[in-house]
Amino acid sequence: MLFGVNAQVSRPVRRSLSPGSRAGLGAALGLLAAVSAAEFVDRTSTQALSLMVLVPFLAAAFAGWPVVAGVGVLATITALAFTVSGSLTAHAVVAVLGTAVGTGIATAMAVARQRQAHQIAELSKLASVAQQAVLRPLGPQVGSLAVAGHYISSTAAADIGGDLYEVLDTPYGVRMIIGDVRGKGLEAVRLASIVLGSYRHVAYERADLRSVVTDLDRAVARSVGDEDFVTAALVEERGGTLTIVNCGHPAPLLLRRGAVIPLEPPAPAPPLGFMPVVRPRVERLEPGDRLLLFTDGLGEARRDGEFFPTADRAWRLLGHGTVADGLASLETALVEWVRGRLDDDIALVLMEYAGPRPAAAAPVPSWEVGAAEV
Repeated sequence: MLFGVNAQVSRPVRRSLSPGSRAGLGAALGLLAAVSAAEFVDRTSTQALSLMVLVPFLAAAFAGWPVVAGVGVLATITALAFTVSGSLTAHAVVAVLGTAVGTGIATAMAVARQRQAHQIAELSKLASVAQQAVLRPLGPQVGSLAVAGHYISSTAAADIGGDLYEVLDTPYGVRMIIGDVRGKGLEAVRLASIVLGSYRHVAYERADLRSVVTDLDRAVARSVGDEDFVTAALVEERGGTLTIVNCGHPAPLLLRRGAVIPLEPPAPAPPLGFMPVVRPRVERLEPGDRLLLFTDGLGEARRDGEFFPTADRAWRLLGHGTVADGLASLETALVEWVRGRLDDDIALVLMEYAGPRPAAAAPVPSWEVGAAEV
């Protein structure tokens, strides 16, 4: 085993240049060739040599420090060669020394830029890990429901924000929550983790969703300022009966036989943190019904001032295939609609009701098993 490890380590590592380094190298070599050509055409003048100092700085704007140092040394040697082979003037000597000094400065700048880029990448990675710890994978089956969840980040730098979701199989049925924390960044992730941590506890303890809302409201109120809040929708499926309570959140969409029905609450209620008093909405599910939960980033996605037609396209995008396939189709259509530019993060949960769970067979007492064997 040790031999295998040593053999693997001893293999030469081949590293190709990144696109940025290739671009920086190409631009720097192009400038170096242009200055060399100008100096070669007019050997009596050394004015063009002063432009050699720009070569390492041009590389430093894109490439890593090894490339910067390499093209800087090459530019210095080229300038020195033209100086020695031509007229040894003070201007030429200053150009050579300036190129050498510029190479050192540009290399130091590239080192600092790479270190900063590495730190940003590490922070983005930590933020992504933090959010993955908050948002656990869903499904594919929870109780009698097929479930899929998806998080769409508005930035490519880091998948981090305050949108949250969870699905739990509790003694009171399958319970879901989707929410949106006001704000972004690590503070939003912190509050989202508080809400989810509280929900994962009280969802198993409270028989009534209104009691769950009360507990979550207290958790939010203890953890936020006067202007912070969390919108949320809580859903419970029990024996084919769907119960929904809404705290200032976009209404879930019920997809049934080609129709899309927004499940608006009987009365509006404020978000968590503002002491919401909720009134449940109750629906009877049919086998094959699907329910889409989403945050307001979906409703606010727009192109040229026109909002994404979620309700109009919901059945065509979400009513076929698996629930995971449906969310993938929705994301593709959404990204195409906004031309790849989202203004807010989006959390999506899609569930499908397959019908009532089959009753579990009662366990056979041990004495009956023994009697049957006799």
